[in-house]
Amino acid sequence: MGYYIQVDYQTKLFIEDIGKGQPVLFIHGWPVNHKMYEYQFNTLPSKGIRCIALDLRGFGKSDRPFKGYSYNSMADDIRMVVERLQLKNFILIGFSMGGAISIRYMSRHLGYQVKKLILLGTAAPSFTQRSNFPYGLSVEEVNSIIESAYKDRPKMLKDFGEKFFVSNISEQFSEWFYSLGLEASGHGTIKTAKSLRDEDLRTDLSQIFVDTYILHGKKDQVCPFVLGTLLNKYIASSVLISFENSGHGLFYDERQKFNEILARLLVK
Repeated sequence: MGYYIQVDYQTKLFIEDIGKGQPVLFIHGWPVNHKMYEYQFNTLPSKGIRCIALDLRGFGKSDRPFKGYSYNSMADDIRMVVERLQLKNFILIGFSMGGAISIRYMSRHLGYQVKKLILLGTAAPSFTQRSNFPYGLSVEEVNSIIESAYKDRPKMLKDFGEKFFVSNISEQFSEWFYSLGLEASGHGTIKTAKSLRDEDLRTDLSQIFVDTYILHGKKDQVCPFVLGTLLNKYIASSVLISFENSGHGLFYDERQKFNEILARLLVK
């Protein structure tokens, strides 16, 4: 079932809501949308799990205002969705930038109604290198991505997508995944890339008090595996689960293993 939720006076977010049972809210990564979870939504509802996924503002079927692409704003959007759907004791799952936004939600909104957090290939503690943090992409690398988006967004998406998976994906799957990025607005893609470049979540990590599971690909070329180890180090009550044969797209690179582990985490 698909519907819209108004999160501010000019912005409605699209929601995909499938199944009944334990509510789980999925936050997608940059630069795609909720459809990235297709291969999880195919099976999880049959296990007594209510799968709820949103398109972040500027992406997919959601409205695309010109403002509101900071982590704070997008975390506030999630809070509105949680309140409008009256979610209680739900599990929050975030991939890549969606994981970073989920972390900000946990600190900014004190983990409101979240009973468990699952972070997938997360772009945190910081997506970019900074003082006393030599991990992740350089600011110059992200600036190059942003400039490419201004100049030729389809080519940027194609180039970026080539770094996502390490498994032998089909040409058709590659084209499908590429099309998810094309569905986004140009300005939303660019402004969230700037947030990825500029936001620092290191001080947010101590504000996470629920059981947290960190799933990360050992061969990740977008958010290197060391980011997962750092999250594990600084988030209390966290467990790191590595995927030896996955890149950034661990949800598809090792799809069967990923789905089995995720299902166990959601029902335990």
